[in-house]
Amino acid sequence: MCVDATQPVPAALTRRGVLAGAAVLAGTAVATGTARAAAPTPPARARTGDLVIRGGTLLDPATGDVTEDAVVVIRDGTVTAAGRAGSVRVPDGPPVLEAHGHWVLPGLTDAHIHLSGTAEARAALRHGVTSARSGSTSFYQDIALRELARHSPERAPRLRAAGVFVTPDLGDTVLADPDLTPLARSRDGVRSAEALRRVVDVNAARGADVVKTRVNERAGLPDQDPLTQVYSHEQLSWIVAAARRRGKGVLCHSYSEKGCHDAVTAGVRSLEHGVFVGERTLREMRRRDTYFTPTLTAIAGLAESPDPVLAERGRTFLPVLERAVLAAHELGVPLAAGTDSSGGTVDPVGGEVELMHAAGLLALDALRTVTTGAARLLGLDRTAGRLARGYAGDAILLAGDPLADLSLLRSPVRVVRAGVPV
Repeated sequence: MCVDATQPVPAALTRRGVLAGAAVLAGTAVATGTARAAAPTPPARARTGDLVIRGGTLLDPATGDVTEDAVVVIRDGTVTAAGRAGSVRVPDGPPVLEAHGHWVLPGLTDAHIHLSGTAEARAALRHGVTSARSGSTSFYQDIALRELARHSPERAPRLRAAGVFVTPDLGDTVLADPDLTPLARSRDGVRSAEALRRVVDVNAARGADVVKTRVNERAGLPDQDPLTQVYSHEQLSWIVAAARRRGKGVLCHSYSEKGCHDAVTAGVRSLEHGVFVGERTLREMRRRDTYFTPTLTAIAGLAESPDPVLAERGRTFLPVLERAVLAAHELGVPLAAGTDSSGGTVDPVGGEVELMHAAGLLALDALRTVTTGAARLLGLDRTAGRLARGYAGDAILLAGDPLADLSLLRSPVRVVRAGVPV
């Protein structure tokens, strides 16, 4: 059964109100206006900082270069200079963060995380995550958090929002926006071309940066079979086409080899989880420059579940996924680190880097999945992932050399976001 062919309400008429509601759900005060306002209020100026980080050992993930006794100068939230002390002019006035005895790295990027409130956003920051991509929320909270991060960067990571999940059964998410409610009449769920386009279009109208969908059922629910396919290649192609018309890429929850191959050949930008992805699909991903976000953290977490079905699933899936990650890396498929954190618990993305290393990646290559590689996936490759001139003033200080001990990434000593210590 198809939904009505009427178009969603134009974004200009509704986005302010949706952001206001999402702001309440996210626990923020970041609405772009009020119901009584005749026009949106001007956005608040971003609180960016001036800061000098001095005396630490600077690591550039892009090149692997290490600079001892380094200086990083941040003005108005952006790096203006970085290099060895004596070669960098240090301006008078900005506060100084002494980094002697510490390693200095760019802020980390979690390419798959579900952030629904300010407490989770702050927890991610404390783990060193200064940029992130949402894996979807139920009521557009991620869009509100993205706006919060823009004007108060010390409160949330820079965020690429996905809005609501394009999935066969939206459940109460049909209440996230009035333009979604007609989908509740569909006997078959969100499966027709019209229904799929509607969810994509509403997401885009509300300001989502990317589109999230699925091809398989969930691994984290014992009554679902993650190898069961829920969308066909044709349906995935409809989603990708609708997203492209809006200038959006698609990330796709996937497990089975057929599901992975259907998603990749339909044109998704990144494959999420992808436990049973095969060499045929990996070669297609390399050809298309499709990213792989394996979320090893989430799969490893299943093995620790008190539910015996999930625990067995995690123990079975993890070694398979580790082999897939190594095969992808060796074939040249771009990898991005993502924790798939959700439900109020935020896992350190540093743990994902450790799991990448355990799967067979060299330490520097594993580190790149959470810096330069993930930044490129998010379209932030000239903004995040490095501490170099023109890049964002996002940094973490570690107690030692992460290339010798990647576990240090789990617990940054200090975090700086846009030149502001967190």
